[in-house]
Amino acid sequence: MRFVPVTCEQRERMLAAIGVSSVDELFAPIPAEARLDRPIALPDGLSEVELAAELEAMAHENATGLVSFAGAGCYDHYVPAIVDAVVSKPAFFTAYTPYQPEVSQGTLQAIYEYQSMVCALTGMDVANASVYDGATALAEAALMAARVTKRHRVVVSETVHPEWREVLRTYARGGTIEVVEAPFRDGVTDLDGLSELAAGSAAVLVASPNFFGCVEDVRAACSIAHDAGALAVVAADPIMLGVMEAPGALGADIVVGEGQALGNPMSFGGPGLGLFAARSEFLRQMPGRIVGRTLDAEGKPGFVLTMQTREQHIRREKATSNICSNHSLNALAAAVYLSAVGARGLEGIARASIAKAHYLHDALLATGRFEPFSSASFAREFALRYQGDVAAMQAAMLQRGYVAGVHAGRFDERLSGVVLFAATEKRTRAQIDSFVKEVASL
Repeated sequence: MRFVPVTCEQRERMLAAIGVSSVDELFAPIPAEARLDRPIALPDGLSEVELAAELEAMAHENATGLVSFAGAGCYDHYVPAIVDAVVSKPAFFTAYTPYQPEVSQGTLQAIYEYQSMVCALTGMDVANASVYDGATALAEAALMAARVTKRHRVVVSETVHPEWREVLRTYARGGTIEVVEAPFRDGVTDLDGLSELAAGSAAVLVASPNFFGCVEDVRAACSIAHDAGALAVVAADPIMLGVMEAPGALGADIVVGEGQALGNPMSFGGPGLGLFAARSEFLRQMPGRIVGRTLDAEGKPGFVLTMQTREQHIRREKATSNICSNHSLNALAAAVYLSAVGARGLEGIARASIAKAHYLHDALLATGRFEPFSSASFAREFALRYQGDVAAMQAAMLQRGYVAGVHAGRFDERLSGVVLFAATEKRTRAQIDSFVKEVASL
């Protein structure tokens, strides 16, 4: 979108229309000490040609063509061309809140289809139109569980992403909930410790695959929650749900997740979208927007925002959540992606990612430069302990064109030396072999 400034003549006409002779007179009511009394320290303006050339030069400074083995919540999956083709349509990317259904049927139907797909993936009855990201989805689930159970304390496993737990603690500072963390052992939640902490809690929150890529015993964690009278909240990976059993079938009451991998690029870590789904009995306690399917006055099917009495623009401070928007364009990308790949395609992507991650895991161990971190089963991501300086290794590999995983120690000092590696369907055997060879040569 181009910026066209007003001309001097237009500015003079506007000033005359409001009865002042100059911009200084217009700003006269502002105290002199609050006004800038010197020119702004900016370089001279550029022509459009000069500006385009400068921006292009700056863009060339970006690192491109890197082969990524990083994950930790943001993954390098292939985005089909149709995704960008659809989300780039002006009717979608310029749309605002669809409060007027008579002029918003396209946007509303797209969100409804997205919600339906999330329900199918998670095994839940109802999904919202998305929240900001996986971390806020987790925090909103904790608050929702507190409302449903009338309890104050929530128990979250230490195997949930550290940044998600940090967001949860930030939410808790408001005094609505108390956060207690359950320990892990061998890369997965210590179920005995979880059971001891669950009594009297509002929710038990686990992730599978977890931060370390390990597959948790979701059914057991849900049973522990229900035995304590708490809700079971499961953070799931939507790509891995192509092959893993839906959390709803394992006893989850609320399912959340990060949807970035569904047709959204990595883009320096965002934006993504927060998946949020629950059982139908908790519908009125859910945060965010929900689109419903109905019939109009002529009996034709249509789509509308429904259950809006939960939301901030109606309930004010009594709303279920302060999130009164959604990442609609990212959710649209997720819906287009899932439509494009289909159920079989999603299963294939998940299986290919898992197979390549296991191949990479074994190859790295064979170099003798790494030690196992966990003996638990894992999906497309895993943790290994590096026998050396992680920062030096990653810097050297970056110079050679590789993003060598994520150092878990940046999140928790106890994990110093532990590196998370991920592999997606995009990684080829030649790339993996070359990466391993380079690591071994350091």
